[in-house]
Amino acid sequence: MKLAFLAIAFSLSHISFSQDTKTADDILGTWLTGEGLGMVNIYKNGEKFQGKIVWLKEPLDTATHQPKTDINHPDKSVRNRPILGLVNLWGFQFNGKDKWENGHVYDPKNGKEYKCVISLKDANTLEVRGYIGISLIGRTELWKRQKN
Repeated sequence: MKLAFLAIAFSLSHISFSQDTKTADDILGTWLTGEGLGMVNIYKNGEKFQGKIVWLKEPLDTATHQPKTDINHPDKSVRNRPILGLVNLWGFQFNGKDKWENGHVYDPKNGKEYKCVISLKDANTLEVRGYIGISLIGRTELWKRQKN
């Protein structure tokens, strides 16, 4: 009887453990950013992960009625590149457990680049934390998975 109970307990714990196990490719897909102003498609580039802006709520500049460009970038020579299609996440590596680390995020709203770590809260929610220096000093956004 004790052996049967242990076998059942082990099999149930194995099932719940396997459901919590994350794989590197779990972040692949299109995500609505925290403020809902854009969508980023995360994809693999070799062994690392990166993302590019694939949708903007307001894709046109209100003054010129032309596609928004990267006007806040510190390098003046790239300020005319479009925001739509811009790679704004890069360099992420899966740590084998629950985080994608060693990456960077670029915010075209302010033209700044930050170190970044990504966690998968559940199958449809990413926690994206951009920071300067150490991760204690930064900002976290929750991104929602979009169905294709």
